[in-house]
Amino acid sequence: MPAISTVPLTGDIAPTLHNLGWDWAVEDVCQHYVAQEAVQLPEEQADALLEAADTLYDMLVQAVPDELPDDFLRRLAIPELLWDAVRHSWADDRHWHLYGRFDLAKTPDGPKLLEFNADTATSLPEAAVVQWASLVAAGLNEKDRQANGLFEGLQAQLTHWLELNDDLTPTLLLVYLPGSEEDATNCAVVAEAALAAGFELAHLCEADAMTVSMAGADRGAWAEVEAGQWQKFDFVFKLVPWEILAEEEPELTTDLTQLMQSRDVVVANPAYSLLFQSKAMLAWLWQEFPHHPLLLEASFEELPGHSVRKPVFGREGQNVTELRAGQLGQAVEGDFAQQPQVYQRYAALPQDAQGRYYQAGVFWAGEACAIGYRRDTGFMTNLSEFVPHVLL
Repeated sequence: MPAISTVPLTGDIAPTLHNLGWDWAVEDVCQHYVAQEAVQLPEEQADALLEAADTLYDMLVQAVPDELPDDFLRRLAIPELLWDAVRHSWADDRHWHLYGRFDLAKTPDGPKLLEFNADTATSLPEAAVVQWASLVAAGLNEKDRQANGLFEGLQAQLTHWLELNDDLTPTLLLVYLPGSEEDATNCAVVAEAALAAGFELAHLCEADAMTVSMAGADRGAWAEVEAGQWQKFDFVFKLVPWEILAEEEPELTTDLTQLMQSRDVVVANPAYSLLFQSKAMLAWLWQEFPHHPLLLEASFEELPGHSVRKPVFGREGQNVTELRAGQLGQAVEGDFAQQPQVYQRYAALPQDAQGRYYQAGVFWAGEACAIGYRRDTGFMTNLSEFVPHVLL
């Protein structure tokens, strides 16, 4: 099993972030679960991770049937309420996939896909800003580098999104789940990149503060940007999972679909990102590309031997269960046990000298552009440490 070696990172990242004007990145949500160590990553291994992500994205696109037949959408457990939005966004390139994060296992046989967080991937501030500031704060030499072009990748994607929709007003509303400070900081990274990309306005608010109007001159998405001052937005970035939106806000989901179809709003990540987000796609990929070196065997049916069982739209590691010849191993409790399940061959993650496991996260924003690590003593969850890296 490949060993993970780390180098200590000492120093306070706060002054660097304050000097950049990125005070929000010093909040507890980012600062205190980022390890004060960096993974020492050989450059050829970093290149292999980035190349794997690019290849996997191309495979995902190739694996999707153009017409998106009903049976395919059912197989991926896409809520029927979203079928129109998924099909519309897939058929119209103006609905642009901004970014996602591939979670990869580094194995003796090379990188292997664990899953793709295609819709609402987080860890943006940690990957784009905090891990870089950690190197600066530690006073590492100029030669010490990271595979970290995430902010530039987001800016380029947002620029292209604007160009594809130049008939719309460059106003961007970024919405996130109520009460989630973590999601707000992730949206803040996208907002900074959007302003750099040419958007005239980027406003953050909780999802329930967004309203939609379906009639007349007011048709579109709105938010109160200041007390008593309402603004219409032609672009919406939502850090709210599509499937949760459909389940909890069906009327809003229907309205947003109609607004997209009439060109009153465009939404990112687009509804078709749910195709890639579904962990059922892991089994579909294995059917389309059997024994591909970047894939772990995956199936809609239980696998013999050592595997893991995952809910198709599970998040944060919830309800992931290890199976050894049908016997339960380690498991994470959660809220997704009633969802359809997919089975994937178990892959042992590399460990450090303390026995902690490391999972590579490779961000894709038009192309693979950044790497970050999460580590834990067992399965990765929302509380797993983020670990910066330095290239060797």
